[in-house]
Amino acid sequence: MSTNWTANLSVGASTDPYEAKTGLSRTGHTIVAVFLGLILVFGFLNNLIVLILFCKFKTLRNPVNMLLLNISTSDMLVCVSGTTLSFVSNIHGKWIGGEYGCMWYGFVNSCFGIVSLISLAILSYERYSTLTLCNKQGSDYQKALLAVGGSWLYSLIWTVPPLVGWSSYGIEGAGTSCSVRWTSESAESVSYIICLFIFCLVIPVMVMLYCYGRLLYAVKQVGKIRKNAARKREYHVLFMVITTVICYLICWMPYGVIALLATFGSPGAVSPIAYVVPSILAKSSTVCNPIIYILMNKQFYKCFLLLFHCHPPVCADGESLCQSNVTVIQLNQKVDSRVPCNSQVLPEKDEKVVRLLSPESSLEPASENSPQMSKENSI
Repeated sequence: MSTNWTANLSVGASTDPYEAKTGLSRTGHTIVAVFLGLILVFGFLNNLIVLILFCKFKTLRNPVNMLLLNISTSDMLVCVSGTTLSFVSNIHGKWIGGEYGCMWYGFVNSCFGIVSLISLAILSYERYSTLTLCNKQGSDYQKALLAVGGSWLYSLIWTVPPLVGWSSYGIEGAGTSCSVRWTSESAESVSYIICLFIFCLVIPVMVMLYCYGRLLYAVKQVGKIRKNAARKREYHVLFMVITTVICYLICWMPYGVIALLATFGSPGAVSPIAYVVPSILAKSSTVCNPIIYILMNKQFYKCFLLLFHCHPPVCADGESLCQSNVTVIQLNQKVDSRVPCNSQVLPEKDEKVVRLLSPESSLEPASENSPQMSKENSI
């Protein structure tokens, strides 16, 4: 393999970059194809189940869950429009889509991936604000649709420029997938890559870390007040938050680091294997997201069991099994002088009410169809 081999395969035995040799053996392409095939099957099925749950159970169709639906939709589109083509290309040992297919692949995968990332960041803020603000107004569909539309608009803002001249899309890694031309040395491409890294990776990560960090802090404060009652709830929230952040970083940070090395490192510094592994990890997020954000969600999980007849039904549409109840734990008397909180005053705490979920519930607020929260659930 030539030492001047780059991520975009600009050097090879053929003058056509789409026919260039990648440096991966036939066995290597087969292994990559197996992993991509697993990601394609399980990613598609997991997200399909999520969409079926939304269609079947009305109790899941609340404004906050629209973000989860948006994540599953974008992940399924990645599986259908991107992973499939890369899977077939690895079977053939070369890119089969041609120049325009490469541009399409790079655009749609970047677009859908950023939609998913931004939706996860918005979801972290929604969880934090919903569970920690006493006087927060209930979610409505207008705000939810605005958040969903905003994630797609934000993604288009950062994925359309390579199609019109600010950087470009091209072959990457083992020559069986496409993305932004990380190895381009032009000032336009470098500036685009820096902006893409900051606004589509660093900022979403910082938002998630801040929101989930504040949520964990609030849980800790509650645990100091009601140690026995809050212990199980604290562990539940802690497990969910740690799993969320770690999986997010494992899926996306290696790809971001490799992209920066390809951009600012010496030519040929990144090998084909070094490109393939982060790319597979990034694609695996389509499998992880439904499990972490939805199937680990108690509300969705109960509906999942009902869907496959693994839970004795209580009512015709299963709504009573899929409700998510919220427990309110007060850290101070009020947030607004005109709107007192309806529970016992606990001294020497910040002016904030922390709304934490009971062990039976998820990190999502109750749906609009759920019964009104009783006074017995308020501490």
